[in-house]
Amino acid sequence: MQEAQTDAGTGPRPKIELRAVSRIYSLKKPKNGSKEFVALAGLELQVNSQEFVAVVGPSGCGKSTLLDLLSGLSLPDAGDVLIDGRRVEGPALDRGIVLQGYALFPWRTVRQNVEFGLEVKKLSRKDRREIAKRFIGLVGLVGFEDRYPDELSGGMKQRVALARALAFDPEILLMDEPFAAVDAQTREVLQDELLRIWEQTRKTVVFVTHSIEEAALLADRVVVLAANPGRVRGIVAVPFARPRDATSLRVTQEFAVVREELRGLLQQTSLAPPAS
Repeated sequence: MQEAQTDAGTGPRPKIELRAVSRIYSLKKPKNGSKEFVALAGLELQVNSQEFVAVVGPSGCGKSTLLDLLSGLSLPDAGDVLIDGRRVEGPALDRGIVLQGYALFPWRTVRQNVEFGLEVKKLSRKDRREIAKRFIGLVGLVGFEDRYPDELSGGMKQRVALARALAFDPEILLMDEPFAAVDAQTREVLQDELLRIWEQTRKTVVFVTHSIEEAALLADRVVVLAANPGRVRGIVAVPFARPRDATSLRVTQEFAVVREELRGLLQQTSLAPPAS
């Protein structure tokens, strides 16, 4: 990847940086005379190393497009996507992805799914087994190593997907509404587990969600995107100390204040462009 130029004296370089990023899609069926859909327009964002950033916004604001750009699955039409100051030019093992739909290999057991990225890195069978064992334990699936995905609940499948993403030790974890497909009780359990796992691994995380409560519970900062075109409406710093007790935090007045601040920003997203 090509090194991007940086300015001297600007302080520590962010882990992730988006500079005036735009992404435009051609429409097969033009709407209102337009042949293009602007998913993101001039988006500016920085994420520091070991920071947990959540992204919320209305449908069509470009949340998933943002993750596609960070993963390298697509490239911007304008601007730069940088990791450690280098332009993202495609997928790489420094980024792990956890999707809503699990994306597990149905013909592989839990252990074999977790080992997949380690095979790509060409680790020995012994090393793969040891690493997979550690991360299967980390997500609470000891005893299920030889089960196949169709023998697991939705919450257990998502744990496998998380273990697989963590096992090959990516520097950045990209999560696209990973808990949206499970029931409310399981979702709370997985949120608690993610808080615990993040405390142990301290990965840089970009977490897309439709839930402002989930964003406030998990993140250090919450980025609110506005749609048409996708752009940053505002960024809310989450003041809660870590480690967090999710059960206690959910019922505090402080949590309600942050939640309402996010709700207010979301209600403004379609009213006016962001301040320059």
